[in-house]
Amino acid sequence: MGTPLNTSVPTRLPAGKNGTAEKLLVAASELMIERASIEVSLSDIAQKSGVNAALVKYHFGNKDGLLLALLARDAATEMSGLEYLISQPISPTAKLKLHIGGIIRAYHQFPYMNRLIHYLLHESSPEAADEVSQFFVAPLLEFHRRLLAEGVKAGEFRDIDPVLFYTSLIGACDHLFFGRHAMSRATGVGPVTDEVCRQYIKHMEALICGGMLEERKGRMANSE
Repeated sequence: MGTPLNTSVPTRLPAGKNGTAEKLLVAASELMIERASIEVSLSDIAQKSGVNAALVKYHFGNKDGLLLALLARDAATEMSGLEYLISQPISPTAKLKLHIGGIIRAYHQFPYMNRLIHYLLHESSPEAADEVSQFFVAPLLEFHRRLLAEGVKAGEFRDIDPVLFYTSLIGACDHLFFGRHAMSRATGVGPVTDEVCRQYIKHMEALICGGMLEERKGRMANSE
């Protein structure tokens, strides 16, 4: 799931074509990771990037435009791999496991991603919300719909609502990386390391795949 491809909002993605815009996006990303927060100011981003804050308006329109471009950049690799994955000559269950791992790794690389999605969908402009829906939510839901239907047709999955599946998988990512701070205070668990990420991928594979296959296994057991 790592095939690079442009998203559907090229006007919001100047990073690959412009060094100044890329510096601003990299600085914003690094600050959000360092602070475990999306609350970073344009002056902080400008200082870290070495770029004049006035250039944010030139390249992105405003701060929300920068955040939208950052989300599009960060999500691009995972989102672009969906069509490639669905076309592979492997079982739906194998595709599902690869998808689970890919989504969790994307959130591990960019742990602020879900907070950024929430902000742009609910606290920014209607235009920003529409763009996030178009390049992230809608394609992901459509991929889930196609993959789940393929699994049902192959006799591997029980019939599952794609919206509920989306909510379960994306919600699980959200809580690992955002809820980790609350758990750290309550139980003393450490940060999300590479090893924690690997363990979580295995856990979610077993949890999701096990739940999706449970009904079929029960029918098979009853027929024996």
